[in-house]
Amino acid sequence: MKAVLAGGSGLIGRALAERLATGGHEVVILTRKPQVGSQRGIRFVQWDGASPGSWQTEIDGADAVVNLAGESVGSRWTKAKKSRIMTSRLQATRAIVQALGSSPRKPSVLVNASAVGFYGNVPEGDVTESAPPGDDFLGRTCTQWEAEARRAGDYGVRVTLMRTGFVIARQAEAFRRLLLPFKLFAGGPFGSGKQWFPWIHLEDVVSGYIYALENPGLSGPVNLTSPNPVRVKHLAQEIGKALHRPSFIPAPAFALKVVLGEMSDLLLKGQKAVPLKLKEHGFAFQYPAVEEAIRASV
Repeated sequence: MKAVLAGGSGLIGRALAERLATGGHEVVILTRKPQVGSQRGIRFVQWDGASPGSWQTEIDGADAVVNLAGESVGSRWTKAKKSRIMTSRLQATRAIVQALGSSPRKPSVLVNASAVGFYGNVPEGDVTESAPPGDDFLGRTCTQWEAEARRAGDYGVRVTLMRTGFVIARQAEAFRRLLLPFKLFAGGPFGSGKQWFPWIHLEDVVSGYIYALENPGLSGPVNLTSPNPVRVKHLAQEIGKALHRPSFIPAPAFALKVVLGEMSDLLLKGQKAVPLKLKEHGFAFQYPAVEEAIRASV
């Protein structure tokens, strides 16, 4: 299989590219800063993430395209930052779909990144792929992002939308930031601690993407989350146990809002997103329990 990965230099993209290349597949990474040469079956091709170019020849004749491109959400959401988060996702996805439409030999599938932020804040109840979008910044961003990706279906390309939860991994920057207060003996739940925290280990993220690439019956939105979401208070307790640190010092909601602004929604809001489609298709999780995922990543 030849797979083209847009935004393949990020956390998920690097891990996915390496797994595919190790499995004997041909991998092409579209990136703004291509590395010289290739590595273990991975080639790097220049693109600007917004406009047509010579990179489109890689999509023509490829078997699959994975789109992970987009500005990181991991810093304070100024007006300019929010614009970059939204615009980068829409422009990259639009460019890829246009390339798919103009390719004589179209890939069979587009696996497009998304996030559980699609649903907004849902205090109680299981949230499956049929749940409506939230009316906040992340909900609106994901809704428009997915709409751009769905247009590939007009060209006969199967579209799968990976609504991913918080990624746990030793190399994940967001997870390392989450651990830091605990390492300093100042860790605990943020906000009320009652909000749901949909999470997934990086190994299962990569396996989920490959599963989506290889299974023609999997299309539309897919919750890429552990089958066992937890509340924030339980998450803090498990981090404390794994690090042998206290886990009872709360981070008040008002303080997080002062420090992070609107970005505090990532911590103070949540939803009990469950991977209904993956379970129905028989997907096997390597890390179904949060304590196992944390212990493997600290």
